[in-house]
Amino acid sequence: RKLCSKVMIGIGNIWIFFNNCNMRFTNKIHWDVDGTDGLKMNRWYLVVANHQSWIDILVLQKILYRKAPFYKFFLKKELFWVPFLGLAWWALDYPFLERSSSAQKDIETTMRACEKFKTFPVSIMNFVEGTRFTAEKHRRQRSPYSHLLKPKAGGIAFVLAAMGEQLDSILDVTIAYPEGAEGFWAFLCGRVTEIKVRVESLPINEELSGDYFKDREFRKRFMSWLNVLWAEKDKRLAALLNEERSALRRGKA
Repeated sequence: RKLCSKVMIGIGNIWIFFNNCNMRFTNKIHWDVDGTDGLKMNRWYLVVANHQSWIDILVLQKILYRKAPFYKFFLKKELFWVPFLGLAWWALDYPFLERSSSAQKDIETTMRACEKFKTFPVSIMNFVEGTRFTAEKHRRQRSPYSHLLKPKAGGIAFVLAAMGEQLDSILDVTIAYPEGAEGFWAFLCGRVTEIKVRVESLPINEELSGDYFKDREFRKRFMSWLNVLWAEKDKRLAALLNEERSALRRGKA
């Protein structure tokens, strides 16, 4: 199984390489990326990012390629049926979670996945909002953030509980599309010309260690920590978007 996993990770990295080449030669994108220089390929990371578009996955592939270890996502079971990609994700041993399943079943799936993640260095990706940002979802949630949906803590809390001692740090990734988040088809058509990304490495301390599902006090502390993190991300995202608007105003002056 270890040999098979190593081979599949190698194939996955080749796939990412060709994806990155395709972006480089077919999309004229200006990349503004900061915070990836100190990352290591032989470490374990928990990556948390905001989620606006299907493009986010390609962005994470691009900025972390050969800087952080191969990434793994927790995916919705429905994505198994996405042509080509679903089979590739299954072969790469990505864990699939069922929307209609009980919390206990998802915990068991996450636990099994985390045991496998201990074998080789890995970047465990998590879109903490649980879904892509849209104005309608933002309105329905009454989100307190200007550019983000409310974060969901359960997934990352469980990963930290299962792998806390092995994880080296949390990578807080903020993705900004100054021209607005576009869909995958718009990306393929070359309508995305600028992407900004900021990566901040956060320590994993005792404050983040506990039983999120059974310890009410820990759950409150963890949720408070995540809300502060998300408020800071919202400010960072606003600043990245305002930089572009300010530049446009200066250009028109």
